[in-house]
Amino acid sequence: MERIDNLDRKILEIVMRNARIPSKDVATECGVSRAAIHQRIQRMIDLKLITGSGYHVNPKVLGYRTCTYIGVNLERGAMYRDVVPELEKIPEVVECHFTTGPYTMLIKLYARDNEHLMELLNDKIQMIHGVKGTETLISLDDSINREIPVHYE
Repeated sequence: MERIDNLDRKILEIVMRNARIPSKDVATECGVSRAAIHQRIQRMIDLKLITGSGYHVNPKVLGYRTCTYIGVNLERGAMYRDVVPELEKIPEVVECHFTTGPYTMLIKLYARDNEHLMELLNDKIQMIHGVKGTETLISLDDSINREIPVHYE
């Protein structure tokens, strides 16, 4: 990966705190022109260092009160490529990871309540061809939720 310098790191630190901050404010804080900020942000997007920006939505306010992590075991690990598109069809599934350890996959989903969670598990996830078993872990609290820190060299 192409190296990023301390100015890139400072820009990242600023926009990670507030993706809606005007470029002129970032430029002022960094002591460079708006054009330099635009160029550097575009370069970081091209490098896939910045992968998106936007609003974070509170699922509880939308009625999704149960956050759940589900360890999924597949008949064969190679079935991961077939199972992921089926999981993508379930809008409540917000993350999916191919993992080592006791599960083939670890998914995160939001449900309205325990009854909705049971429907998602029994009628959708466990019905996907290749899913051999699941283990459900309900999150009681979201204590830390942050981006990886940007360190200066």
